[in-house]
Amino acid sequence: MKIDWAAIGSVFGVSLVFTVALVALFTLGVGGLARREKAAAQGGSAGLAVTGAYLCFATCAAAVAYGIFLIVAKA
Repeated sequence: MKIDWAAIGSVFGVSLVFTVALVALFTLGVGGLARREKAAAQGGSAGLAVTGAYLCFATCAAAVAYGIFLIVAKA
C-alpha cells in the first residue's frame, strides 16, 4: 500500500483555503450587522451593510448545504 502524499497535501491546502474563506465571509456578515446596530444607535440607516451581511450569511449557508450535499451524494 502506497500513500499519495501529494494528494493528501492538495486536499489539506484546498480545505484550509476554503475554511479560511468561509470564516472570513461569516465575519464580514457579523461586521455588517454590527454596523447596522451602530447606525441605529446614531439615528441613521445602514441598508447596504445589512444587505451585504445577509448576502454573506446566505453564501455561507449555501456553501454548507453544498458540502452536505456532496457528503450525502457520495454515500
